[in-house]
Amino acid sequence: MEYRQLGNSGLRVPVLSFGTATFGGGNEFFKAWGSTEVDEATRMVNLCLDAGVNLFDTSNVYSHGVAEEILGKAIAGKRDEVLISTKATFPMSDKVNDYGSARIHLIKACEDSLKRLGTDHIDIYHMHGFDANTPVEETLKTLDNLVQSGKVRYIACSNFSGWHLMKSLSVSERYGWSKYIAHQAYYSLVNRDFEWELMPLGIDQNIGTIVWSPLASGMLSGKYRRDKPLPENSRVVQGGSPVPGDTIDNERLYKIVDVLDEVAEETGKTVAQVSLNWLLQRPTIANIIVGARNEEQLKQNLEAVGWNLTIEQVKKLDAASEVYPAYPYWHQRQFPMLNANPKLYGGK
Repeated sequence: MEYRQLGNSGLRVPVLSFGTATFGGGNEFFKAWGSTEVDEATRMVNLCLDAGVNLFDTSNVYSHGVAEEILGKAIAGKRDEVLISTKATFPMSDKVNDYGSARIHLIKACEDSLKRLGTDHIDIYHMHGFDANTPVEETLKTLDNLVQSGKVRYIACSNFSGWHLMKSLSVSERYGWSKYIAHQAYYSLVNRDFEWELMPLGIDQNIGTIVWSPLASGMLSGKYRRDKPLPENSRVVQGGSPVPGDTIDNERLYKIVDVLDEVAEETGKTVAQVSLNWLLQRPTIANIIVGARNEEQLKQNLEAVGWNLTIEQVKKLDAASEVYPAYPYWHQRQFPMLNANPKLYGGK
């Protein structure tokens, strides 16, 4: 297993982590992901550790806390061997202060997560989304207090826009508080919007990227084919996809899958493994979260590492998945000599 430095920190993480959104199946949305219980979760944790994957990603909102509880039981007796990443911000009830990134919510959310996970500290604590109703200073001061107390080791964010993240970094620097070291973001061959602003920001500020849904809710799993019906057991069909369907151009998806098939045949790997390996070649990517409904899926995903696509294969996939950017990025592409990272803007 390859390990990479996570952003501007001394923390080293495996390039793959295991996502636990499939644990529990606590409501209709998460049932479409999976319903893994403690026994199978424990076996999956052991499979990951045997492969060198020691980072496990979860969230308080996954099956309303059940995923955290199952993960806590699955890692019992192994806490010193694992890194835990969890999140807060989204609603946990209909109570007026039971969501967001305000001090009153974050302190309770952290304490609740620690209790469910059966641990005294969280290794990477993410703000699951940006709370525009709470002063950034309040959020970051609270997070810094959690770090100083020892309950949290590092802080990170998820689903932020560029200015959300840059403002947060600036505020932390101004007051000498803990900074976000990573951004957990959606990125895949199907959706490359991340490259327009968040990737250049990550390069400039040394923010590591942790990728969620790298297979675009299974659309890059190899099951989606031109002129064939969507798989009935897929998250997309069952209503459990976090990726909006209207962000997907089906013809473009099938074009990408056609090229993935070519590269898969050249490498002797699966379409999913090629899709994951492509991501590992991209700037700022420190870790990719892989999920699995069962042990066989997990074993397949773990084989996405230990080899690399060739430069020619990467270029072939780049070309197949290219999309014209929004303004001002298309304008910036016209003047690559002005950009610190011209390759990100179509330069040489």
